[in-house]
Amino acid sequence: MLAIIGGTGIYSLDQIKAKEVIHVDTPFGAPSSAIKMGRWGKHEVLFLSRHGSGHQLLPHEINYRANIFALKQAGATQLISLSAVGSLSRDIEPAHLAIADQYFDWTRGRRRSTFFGDGIAAHVSTAQPVSSGLIHWIASGARQCGVPVHAGVTYAGVEGPRLGTRAESLFLQQAGCHIVGMTNVPEAFLAREAQICYASIGIVTDYDCWMEDAAMHVQATEIFSLYRTSLEKTLALLDHLMASDLPAEEKEIRSALSHALLTADNEISPAQHAWLTELRK
Repeated sequence: MLAIIGGTGIYSLDQIKAKEVIHVDTPFGAPSSAIKMGRWGKHEVLFLSRHGSGHQLLPHEINYRANIFALKQAGATQLISLSAVGSLSRDIEPAHLAIADQYFDWTRGRRRSTFFGDGIAAHVSTAQPVSSGLIHWIASGARQCGVPVHAGVTYAGVEGPRLGTRAESLFLQQAGCHIVGMTNVPEAFLAREAQICYASIGIVTDYDCWMEDAAMHVQATEIFSLYRTSLEKTLALLDHLMASDLPAEEKEIRSALSHALLTADNEISPAQHAWLTELRK
């Protein structure tokens, strides 16, 4: 089943003809919002609002583990994330879409970034952290809809909630990053631990603050103004995608835990076995 995580400005999706609202708790705490389950076009879809129903949660306050686990428990096997991003490349213009295939973690360790630990050791490969099938599906759909899209870019995940300094922006640019955001890390990596095929649609709002022209530097009010104008075409793209078949699920992602766990089964508690069984589905 396909899941969608909505970022800033996307707190519900009226396009989903709901048949159920799922209120859940998880072994990792409460998710950001209830999960809406219903039909959109050809597909059964799950929807969760990343920042809460009224945008109560800053990026570092989001319980990413609970969000991913709740979606997995509800049946998600593929996941599209929507979020605002800043551009670190002149070619990736505001109002364009950017789909990352690589991630650079520049957060500060305040976020619980793995399901493992506390007696269970696992090391999941993230050399290729996202679903190439979903990326191709989304990018092809965007081109068919005439939406400017950049696929195969590198996303720098930063801590926030403050916007970055120019020195940080230049550093990330020189490190090979093309876009910057606050919410796809650790979300993308937890999706891999949950054996969910993941891709993120970044809605480009600004050029961050690396340009010499200070008039081009990002301001929060400008971010959200442009972001709102970009949502309509992003939702139109999703509507187009929902009329087509989903890409095949990659076997290496759907079996990511098969070679990652190091702890013997008899060393794992019954409660840990229960949530680990969900992740392995």
